[in-house]
Order: sequence, then structure tokens, then C-alpha cells
Amino acid sequence: MYENRFRPLLPRRAFYARMATHALAGGGLVAICLGTGMFGYHSFEKMGWTDAFVNAAMILSGMGPVTELHTQGGKIFAGCYALFSGLAFIVLIGLILTPAIHRFLHKFHQEEYKSPRK
Repeated sequence: MYENRFRPLLPRRAFYARMATHALAGGGLVAICLGTGMFGYHSFEKMGWTDAFVNAAMILSGMGPVTELHTQGGKIFAGCYALFSGLAFIVLIGLILTPAIHRFLHKFHQEEYKSPRK
């Protein structure tokens, strides 16, 4: 999927397309994670969809829950969802930044191989 160090640097247009693809994949993953959280809050805490959205979005973004939880199942779900959200955040950052980091490292290694050797 990515070019190795012996291949030329990807043209900017193709690089921007790669960045857009990764951003879309990240957005899709956010939507799936948010939907999972909304469904869990709606099921376990019997929240309305708007309140479930706010709670899921706040936990997914690392801010914390908005409303007080009343059921044991809701509290267990919220804890598991918070752990999941922390890992999902790390994965999302990696997914979105991978093309830029790869391009930087690829360019760095190309310059290393272009320099004259003694």
C-alpha cells in the first residue's frame, strides 16, 4: 500500500487523496464508535437518543459523562465504553496521521540515500 524507500515520493495529488481516504476511514470509525456508545446508553440507561449521543460523544472525546448513571448495567457499560474509547482514540490518531508520518520518513530516507557516500 505504501511505497518503500527505493521508490519515488508520492505526488502531492496522490498524497492528498491518501490523506482523504484515511480521514474518511477515521470518520467512519468515529461514527461506528459513536453509534455503539449511543446504543449502549439507550439500552442500558434508557436514555433518549439525544442524551445518549451527548454522553457517548463526551466519553469518546475524553471529556467524561454528562448525566448521572442509575443502573448497574449502565455503569459497567460506561466503564467499558470509556476504556474502549481511549483505545479507539489512539487508533484514530494513528490512522489519520499515518500518511503524513510515512511521507515525512520516506522523504527523510530518500535524502539520506541521495547524499554522496565516502
